[in-house]
Amino acid sequence: MAGIAAKTTSAEGAAGPLPLVSVNHISLVCRSVQDSMDFYEHVLGFFPIKRPGSFNFDGAWLFSYGMGIHLLQSPNPGAMPKKQEINPMDNHMSFQCESMQVVESKLVEMNIKFVKRTVEEGGISVDQLFFHDPDDFMIEICNCDNLPVEYLGSAGSACPLNCHSNASSTNAALQQQQISASCASAATISHQMLRVP
Repeated sequence: MAGIAAKTTSAEGAAGPLPLVSVNHISLVCRSVQDSMDFYEHVLGFFPIKRPGSFNFDGAWLFSYGMGIHLLQSPNPGAMPKKQEINPMDNHMSFQCESMQVVESKLVEMNIKFVKRTVEEGGISVDQLFFHDPDDFMIEICNCDNLPVEYLGSAGSACPLNCHSNASSTNAALQQQQISASCASAATISHQMLRVP
């Protein structure tokens, strides 16, 4: 307890926000780890990665786009709420894409129900597609980089979403890209091995 108290006091005394670098992962409780793995791998393009063997509960880790998805098996899948309506105002995570047209075509091909929205701001259009994962958690795909980030007050000036404010964040992004590329390479090799008769 003394150690925790000391850390708390130290953190409270520090000026400014926490010294964060990037988003590491998002954890999602799911009805079926396998169903959710299939979705995040084959629909969203994440790659399964090694998970600590010391965990004594069912789950899976995936990685891509510089972030992880950690799936946790629900102890009571039948009690998890089900959503029929796709509501863009609900909690969701969003992914930037290269082509909204290609994404929409693939969702139709995969028979995934989705809702389309367009945001108009100052002559700029942002297209959005919303759909659910197997546990009804909402996913958004967008071309949100069309809209510049405009900081309020004295935080900074307008910049596109892919800008980096300092060298450390640039280095972190490069490291994440390298990890993602390694995962992609490993996954490709793994899939090729699985196809060998």
